Amino acid sequence: MVIYSDGACLGNPGPGGYGTVLLAGKHRKELSAGYRHTTNNRMELLGAIVGLEALKRPCRVTLWSDSQYLIHALSKGWLAGWQRKGWRTADKKAVKNQDLWQRLLRAIGEHEIDWQWVRGHSGNVENERCDRLAMAAATGGNLLEDEGFAGDD
Repeated sequence: MVIYSDGACLGNPGPGGYGTVLLAGKHRKELSAGYRHTTNNRMELLGAIVGLEALKRPCRVTLWSDSQYLIHALSKGWLAGWQRKGWRTADKKAVKNQDLWQRLLRAIGEHEIDWQWVRGHSGNVENERCDRLAMAAATGGNLLEDEGFAGDD
């Protein structure tokens, strides 16, 4: 299973969206949604979360994102450290987007995930598709409310 995800925000904060592509053999699924008032980091996280939540059984997954915030939190142990410190950063501040980090942990569940960074806007076909999905969602109608956005994230 391969997942690509991306987030976009028009202003930061501002209207935003995520785009996610799931690939398994010949199968392809695209997911996206837009939000009235959010941040780019929240949309980057949500794209990965929604992709993982779409999986129906435990899988081996390669998840590609152009968000170093997301990839480094998992590959460099930041997320585990934040949990150990009671959701505090190294400088004792509350971790931003804690609601989504906790949701991501639940979405990871029993999956075996290889977290991979891809440079954004570098011609990677699936990353570019995710970007277009995210932008279309952010600029489309029927924008959702980002219930977890506190305004200072």
